[in-house]
Amino acid sequence: MGKNQEVRVLLGLAFSFLSLLLLYSWYYCYRRRFSSRRSKGGSLENGGGVRCGGEEELREEELIKFAGGENLTAHDILDAPGEVVAKSGYGTLYRASIQKSNSVVLLRFVRPDCVGRTEEVLPAVRTLGSVRHPNLVPMRAMYVGPRGEKLFVHPFYAAGTLAQFLRAGVAEAHRWDIIYKLSCGIAGGLDHLHNGYEKAIIHGNLKSNNILLDADFQPRLSDFGLHIILNPAETQEMLEASAAQGYKAPELMKMKDASRETDVYSLGVVLLEMLTRKDPINNDFLQSKDLHLPSSLRILVLEHKVFDVFTSDLLKESINQNCTNEEGLVMLFQLAVACCSPSPTMRPDIKTVIRRLEDIGRR
Repeated sequence: MGKNQEVRVLLGLAFSFLSLLLLYSWYYCYRRRFSSRRSKGGSLENGGGVRCGGEEELREEELIKFAGGENLTAHDILDAPGEVVAKSGYGTLYRASIQKSNSVVLLRFVRPDCVGRTEEVLPAVRTLGSVRHPNLVPMRAMYVGPRGEKLFVHPFYAAGTLAQFLRAGVAEAHRWDIIYKLSCGIAGGLDHLHNGYEKAIIHGNLKSNNILLDADFQPRLSDFGLHIILNPAETQEMLEASAAQGYKAPELMKMKDASRETDVYSLGVVLLEMLTRKDPINNDFLQSKDLHLPSSLRILVLEHKVFDVFTSDLLKESINQNCTNEEGLVMLFQLAVACCSPSPTMRPDIKTVIRRLEDIGRR
């Protein structure tokens, strides 16, 4: 009888131990599933067809909020259904729906191997997150995932990019008043970056694809300062892409040397793109053998063929309105060509650009 009781005690202890072990196993699995569900930064990355680098030490999640993102939570961001808008070598851009507020945002996923550690880039991120201007796309939050992946949250603008607008074949792209409004807005945003803070913020990647439009054709510059937080290899890739698309200033060899002058060069290319509706690199442009749009147009200036530059619809619309608009068209072209001077010292600074735009508006 004593022996049977001893066996029952041992069986009871074993059963209790197994129960505790099963309970702990269930809790551990639950925590892993919960963490996996929340860290959808990795899921977004896989869905975008981009792979991370090597395994990194897991760290705590973090959500850093800026003006306009006070009510966001990590759950809102990670559970937002989204679709891919664009991809690059360093990450993926998503259009996502925040279900709690029934709003749409842009989520920029940046791979952990393409950006510095959080503590290294945080000062630059805080600076970029503080930037507010009617012609700049604000940053509302930055989510840092357990493997160092980062999601930047921005507002979504349904009208798309300036590049899409210029190539959509819509009548508004030929209207002088719209072209002038866009020019002033883009210059205004760049002026705020260059002169609105104690230390200038260099855009570094200004092009028509990085200019978003409001419904009323108000332009907003995006991607400004992104090169500050990326690793050198990624910034060089960004620079090479800019060169291939025709926006890179000729003197700019490394992104760390980007300056106010190189930004103004890119601005000039964008202005010419709006006036001509041609790609910055186009070997068929007016039968020119010069691949770069600014150089091709400079040749036409020397040959006194300025009016061959503009799209026929833009020129016709300008002439039909009045000769003042026609004169403004020529003045804007001359300003754009000056911004694209091969010599950085010969380019106007952004304050001068704005003064000349104001002069054009007074005509």
